[in-house]
Amino acid sequence: MAKVSPLVLIPPLAFAALAGLFAGGMLTGAGQQELPSALVGQVAPGLPSDAIPGYPTLDPAVLTDERPKLVNFFASWCAPCRLEHPVLVDLAAEGIPIYGIAARDEPARSAAFLDELGNPYAAVGADLQNRLGVDWGTYGVPETFVLAGDGTIIDRLPFPLTPELVDSRLRPALARAERTE
Repeated sequence: MAKVSPLVLIPPLAFAALAGLFAGGMLTGAGQQELPSALVGQVAPGLPSDAIPGYPTLDPAVLTDERPKLVNFFASWCAPCRLEHPVLVDLAAEGIPIYGIAARDEPARSAAFLDELGNPYAAVGADLQNRLGVDWGTYGVPETFVLAGDGTIIDRLPFPLTPELVDSRLRPALARAERTE
């Protein structure tokens, strides 16, 4: 029987070690960096004109209605959107105006999503081709923008909202939005 050199084990062991490091970093979020938004401090680009059947449609005037607000990009096919949805429902129950934009989603599916989980949005529109998502600088869904009453973007949260993020990041951004007016 031929002897196997211990050197033969180095590549598989190195691969296993690197795979473990990468997997550990992905699971814990270590090393993740949020990409900055070039639109923070700028006036929001606009809102979609396409409607979601059975829901109030977005009026561009809401962007400059003198109150801080949230604009949330979501989709029925997005699992993290489903996880963040109860947080949005709670924020809406507190009286925070939230406007929804269904990104790359069929309006009927968006309506079914809201029918099933509840509607946190004061109004909602459809961005079927993600043209507005590009204008807003979104990288995916969910993404939430905090706007001042004059329509200036105060912050962008490019991840699902959690109760912890609401306390640590969203509420301070809303407070800054209040002071901007």
